[in-house]
Amino acid sequence: MPVPYQTLPVPLPADPLAVAADWLTEAWALAAQPNPNAMTLATVGPDGRPSARIVLCKDIAIADGYVRFVSNYESRKGVELAQEPRAAIVLHWDHLHRQVRMEGVVARSPEAESEEYFHTRPWQSRVGAWASAQSRPVDSRDQLIEQLRAAGLRFATPPVGPDAPRGERSNPDVRVPRPSYWGGYRFWVDAVELWVEGEYRIHDRARYERTLSSDGQGGFVGSAWLATRLQP
Repeated sequence: MPVPYQTLPVPLPADPLAVAADWLTEAWALAAQPNPNAMTLATVGPDGRPSARIVLCKDIAIADGYVRFVSNYESRKGVELAQEPRAAIVLHWDHLHRQVRMEGVVARSPEAESEEYFHTRPWQSRVGAWASAQSRPVDSRDQLIEQLRAAGLRFATPPVGPDAPRGERSNPDVRVPRPSYWGGYRFWVDAVELWVEGEYRIHDRARYERTLSSDGQGGFVGSAWLATRLQP
């Protein structure tokens, strides 16, 4: 059933991250797409060239002011974020006629947080984190599969690979440690744009901005949000 066109409230909500979190929750509940938490992450390299890819939003920490995702720290995005931590993300739910754009500063999550999340992943995915040197060249698909099998043998897991039987997603007897080059990121948000599709292309847009200050512990504290309605 189509979702009716909507508009942003008047006055605008005080916290755009709370709105984004509510929209994400609604998208999960509707289950109209396989990955409602898919978001585009845009970074920039030292040569000034931008690059974008889809990653999964793990959660939106409203009170703290960041969005969390995970990655290989040695991937292209990991290398670019280490050199230039400013980035942008987009969450788009076409069936809900909504979009959220965010800008901010990215920092690695605390080690303990990365450890905890890594061990919630299916053991096959944990093996995969060891098998793939993300963003690096590989001679063939067969070589990649051999790397996967070798990683499985290294940690004495059940067989892995396209010809292996499907194992249980969760098996406490399979122990695969987290690689030091894999972990979480916190995307500290200092700008948000809420977008709601309108009829006749008369969309509803609002941009929020705030200033981030270092908390002295690798994170940030945000000032109050300043909101402005924008023309479509």
